[in-house]
Amino acid sequence: MVTGKALELIRARDPEFLRAIFNHHFQLTGLLDADGRLLMVNETALKLVGATEADVLNRYFWETPWWAHSKPLQARLRAAMKRAAAGEFVRFEADHPDAGGGSRIVDFSLSPLRDDHGRVRYLIPEARDITDLKRTERALQRALAELKDLKEKLQEENIYLKEQIRLEQDLGGMVGRSPALQTVLDQAEQVARTDATVLILGETGTGKELIARAIHERGSRRDGPLVRVNCAALPASLMESELFGHEKGAFTGAVNRKPGRFELADGGTLFLDEIGDLPVDLQAKLLRVLQEYCFERVGGSQTISVNIRIITATNRNLEKLVADERFRQDLYYRLNVFRIECPALRERREDIPALVRYFIERHGAKIGKHIDKVPARVMSRLQAYHWPGNIRELQNIIERALIVSRDNVLELGDWFAPGAGPGEESDVRRLREVEKQHICKALELTGWRVSGAGGAAERLGLKPTTLEARMKKLGIKRASA
Repeated sequence: MVTGKALELIRARDPEFLRAIFNHHFQLTGLLDADGRLLMVNETALKLVGATEADVLNRYFWETPWWAHSKPLQARLRAAMKRAAAGEFVRFEADHPDAGGGSRIVDFSLSPLRDDHGRVRYLIPEARDITDLKRTERALQRALAELKDLKEKLQEENIYLKEQIRLEQDLGGMVGRSPALQTVLDQAEQVARTDATVLILGETGTGKELIARAIHERGSRRDGPLVRVNCAALPASLMESELFGHEKGAFTGAVNRKPGRFELADGGTLFLDEIGDLPVDLQAKLLRVLQEYCFERVGGSQTISVNIRIITATNRNLEKLVADERFRQDLYYRLNVFRIECPALRERREDIPALVRYFIERHGAKIGKHIDKVPARVMSRLQAYHWPGNIRELQNIIERALIVSRDNVLELGDWFAPGAGPGEESDVRRLREVEKQHICKALELTGWRVSGAGGAAERLGLKPTTLEARMKKLGIKRASA
């Protein structure tokens, strides 16, 4: 470090040596007295503004050509001189015009130099062009900001994709991306966060139980049991005992006390499949449980309270059953809190290729057969079929096809009903005609009213939007009067 006294000695004895030191510096530098007058300046600084020593020496530094372009900067520099003269090292950045009419960024500093008594005698100014450095720094900051935005976007997309994968996996292998299926998945995800009673409607084989299981596993009761009851599989005489349990000696054969499905599902979910087949006399008892969440075992008098969630499913038209007085209207309203309608496979044909690949992998591993090619004619045949048994039927067909296929190419074999193979297209046409006639008859009976109470959609057990789509596809239009 060069002290103020050393500079003074060098300046007195060998001013050319001191000038050589300053000129050797490749940035703007010089020597100021404590008041801010310029005593020396290097050639780099003079070339920057095209000045000579006579133009700048003995002038206050803030009044020299380097700062003439900006009054605010002159005031800032003057204030910095006062601070430096008081013994403070001062540093700041400023914009400086260049020869081409542009602007350069300058890193400016003032270093105070003291004598042996500690008084500030000189100030050394230094200005370093940091334009390129700043541009690089700003470009790096922009790149880092873009990288951060990209990272956040990727994280969001990753979360979204994980959510989609989780939904597809959690929803029991409900494979596909058709709009109809996505609607069901979204509804299941929404209601899973609540404790609401859910009614799942759909044809046989559409995956109603998978939806019920997914709702349970995604809900707050996931750690509790999921108890399933098939209301169509149990005899009416045993249904009450299965649901509510029985005491010892309640009837012939009741040798022990047995808890019912409602008790077993306490703290979890009770899934009542095929609820449309529940005997009428049990519907009133089920309604009481849904209202009060308590019941008595068969042959018992003790009231048992349970904390359960109810999910029901059926492939039957409950509204028609209510109209025919085979299903209690109050129970229907109690069950129909949140309704999910599973689409038939023929309504989501675009999912068939994904389902085929899924079942090939699933069943191929079981039987030890690897299939890596599905001919276009085979896939077209699968997508053209009406699939009355829906996904369950498709699963069975693919499993059978894997058995009969040779090499690594999927072949269907004679899986169509007798006589449907060669004449498949004509059978499909006949089916379309029957469907068209059936819809037209319903429309005529309702005066061509599609939606609303007593409309054709209600008579056919379809959603109005589904009926309108079928009418459009089958070319059904009301004849003009």
